[in-house]
Amino acid sequence: MPDTTERIRETARFYYKRRDIQKALVGFSGHREVVPRYLDSFGRRPDTLQYESDVSALADKGATSFHCSEELWRDPLKLNTEMTEEQVRELRQGWDLLIDIDTQYLDYGKVTAELLVEALKFHNMHSFGIKYSGSRGFHIGISYRAFPEKIGEIETRNLFPEGARAITSYLYEIIKNRLAERINEISGIKFKDAVLPDFVLVSPRHLFRMPWSLHEKTSLASIVIKPEQLRQFKPSWAKPELVMPKPFLPEPEKNEAKELLIQAMDWQARLKASEKEKSVGKRGAYSEVIIKDLTPALYPPCITNILAGMKQDGRKRALFILLNFFKSLKLNEEEIEKRLAEWNKKNYKQLREGYVRTQISWFKRQQAVLPPNCDKTVYKEIGVCMPDGMCGLIKNPVNYTNRKARLLNQQDKPGKRVKEK
Repeated sequence: MPDTTERIRETARFYYKRRDIQKALVGFSGHREVVPRYLDSFGRRPDTLQYESDVSALADKGATSFHCSEELWRDPLKLNTEMTEEQVRELRQGWDLLIDIDTQYLDYGKVTAELLVEALKFHNMHSFGIKYSGSRGFHIGISYRAFPEKIGEIETRNLFPEGARAITSYLYEIIKNRLAERINEISGIKFKDAVLPDFVLVSPRHLFRMPWSLHEKTSLASIVIKPEQLRQFKPSWAKPELVMPKPFLPEPEKNEAKELLIQAMDWQARLKASEKEKSVGKRGAYSEVIIKDLTPALYPPCITNILAGMKQDGRKRALFILLNFFKSLKLNEEEIEKRLAEWNKKNYKQLREGYVRTQISWFKRQQAVLPPNCDKTVYKEIGVCMPDGMCGLIKNPVNYTNRKARLLNQQDKPGKRVKEK
């Protein structure tokens, strides 16, 4: 053990004396809390990296890796455990999303990361980074600059860790079935959810291994890779002597992650409401209506307006809404493709057929998720929210269609009354 310990420390001392590594670590550490790790123990908190020379100085003292906060602070050194929640919020500038894939086997981590990349692209996210953890997992990150300043009246910087947890849980929910299938293909064994790769859920002042930092157990670096390199990736790429620092979090488009955050928060709110209903029993529980003929007469105004063709920007968001709407109502895949093809022809400018096919193909393999609730701003932003008398009685476009179907069923059965909740 002493020989192994000294070897790791010697590797770290040599590695962290490299100017390119020092520059990369300090460049990424701006406005972040940064804490060195000394094999099995962490340094004092709070701490920061201010100068490149700090990196080598800490390595000379025995530091083997560097960990930083997802949250960005006005002054990280002012943090302390005695601060109130309000004081912490005042100090926080924003937060990056960091999805930490926890897995027993590297191949499972690769598959999980691949499916997450597909899910992010489906949600119109392209500015994200991927890095190897240095052991068996991967980290996927999105810059705080991709998120809007506010969601409704709440500043996004104050949605931590709730916002990060919601996105992480939401993405896991929509990939987990496909993930189980892929892992079964790799292993040849039927696994249960309990042994699937998991995501490490964040907490306030959560730290993660910095890109380009070494890992104590392997002496490998947490290197940045491209999505298309996942399948071919080998840990040997991360040997310290081979590392060439590359940017981890690309600069995003403004509000690029807005719909992802809104959809995740909305999904989480519905999940909590469903769990609450279960806890109080069947009374007041929502009962699904099986709709044999999903005709336009059952659509809520927002869906009708989308299907009339988008007259302005918002086509990708509209496609996302339609896919969720039709799949939640169990429309068959051929009919979904037909209706979306007809819709695309009516848009002021058609989406590329390849893009639409890719979105449909990805969506086929996922669990149905309701479209955003009616109180979300997306419908107004894309100019399709024109409520009628029934809209005030429902919370989601799917609820509108189910409620209207129940009413029509009532009309077809005179003399038989069914209590409408």
